[in-house]
Amino acid sequence: MEKQESSAAAVSAFEGLGEDLAPAGVVMGKMFGASSLMLNKKALACLNGDKVVFKLGRDTAEHARALALPGAVPFDPSGMNRPYKDWVELPFDSHEQWPAFAEAALKFVAGG
Repeated sequence: MEKQESSAAAVSAFEGLGEDLAPAGVVMGKMFGASSLMLNKKALACLNGDKVVFKLGRDTAEHARALALPGAVPFDPSGMNRPYKDWVELPFDSHEQWPAFAEAALKFVAGG
């Protein structure tokens, strides 16, 4: 995956998600070499440049809602049109909605 630099605003927003979810046991970690939010060693979100990728589950309402946002795309780390089915990448433009998707990702990763 091509490493994209993150702006201070994106890093700050992402770290805020981690702080919000810390009481639920979420910790900062690394996935794909990027800053990630982890629960029990499983990633639920990671920072990719100024975008955040959330693990929402391909058949969930949150997944459909995330993909409906402007600029949202299925996460394709290889760049070879093989997206990860459960993951959606959201642009910084939608960062006000990141906390809701972080909560949804936490629920999905925690098993419901």
